[in-house]
Amino acid sequence: MEFGLFGLGDIRVDVTTGYTPSEQERLLANVRIAKHAEEAGFDVFAFGEHHAQGWVSSSPATVLGFIAGQTSRITLSTAVTLITTNDPVRVAEEFATLQHLSQDRVDLMLGRGVSAETYTAFGQRPEDGIALAVENYALLRQLWDNDVVTWSGRFRAPLRDFTAMPRPLDGKPPFVWHGSIRSPEIAQQAGRYGDGFFVNNLLVPIDFYKRYVEFYRSLYAEHGHGAAEDAVVGAGGAFYVRARSQDAVDEYRPHFDGHDLYRGQDLDLANRHTGLTVGSPAQVVEKVMATRQAFGPYRRQLWSADFGGVPEKEVHRTIELVGEEVLPVLHKELRATPAVA
Repeated sequence: MEFGLFGLGDIRVDVTTGYTPSEQERLLANVRIAKHAEEAGFDVFAFGEHHAQGWVSSSPATVLGFIAGQTSRITLSTAVTLITTNDPVRVAEEFATLQHLSQDRVDLMLGRGVSAETYTAFGQRPEDGIALAVENYALLRQLWDNDVVTWSGRFRAPLRDFTAMPRPLDGKPPFVWHGSIRSPEIAQQAGRYGDGFFVNNLLVPIDFYKRYVEFYRSLYAEHGHGAAEDAVVGAGGAFYVRARSQDAVDEYRPHFDGHDLYRGQDLDLANRHTGLTVGSPAQVVEKVMATRQAFGPYRRQLWSADFGGVPEKEVHRTIELVGEEVLPVLHKELRATPAVA
């Protein structure tokens, strides 16, 4: 099982100090976080994509390429790449390039996005989100799987005898995860192609997503990719970790209470039932094992550590503690404990 961090690139005021980092500070902070994650024993660093004021994550391939040149082991991914508003030709070529430069340390998570403004900025309609995701991914697969592509569809100009360059490294495209919050069509797409299905959960009870994971697993098996228990499931969340759980709660509460995404939510309830873990190393282990019981054997767990204005120095404290006291325990527990789907 892989464990990693993901950055969303949000620029938020630190409610404890009133300081707001600059765009450059946020970008370079994510580079430092990725490098520290590799040093601490994490397996993955992922970076999101947003096109709105208050975010610095408009070009994840650029950020990951910069990180690739300063790391040697960690897998670099996205969280997410917008398959709806990005041209599939551009996605195919950007990530094949990154695959070559990173020595095959790249995969990507595809998603639809949550902002209507992003669709309009790229000349698309939010109501076409599912159709765009399905059509654009079908083209992306062709561009990676076939040396020459002739294609026509609903949302972009036709292609005739086109070759995306560079070709995937050694003829094997980067692995694809389909990220979803609430769309059964995306689970269906992942199962059809035999790709990964990633549930990113910052707010919703874990049990809510169990039905989507089970649906994906059934389709994975139905399409002949293997047994349902072999389907490639990933889960996301967020954490803030201290040696004493009460210290973690006391330090994180101002960030939780001050974030509009969490408005109306109760920290203690979210901590018990969602993908958010604010507490001790033992509580992080407990949450992962509970997620495994709900979802069955899953392959990748990612956490956001800097979401909502948490200052970088506190993120590094969490990385150090999790690397020392969580990851070794999880690897041992997972070897010893069978999962129940």
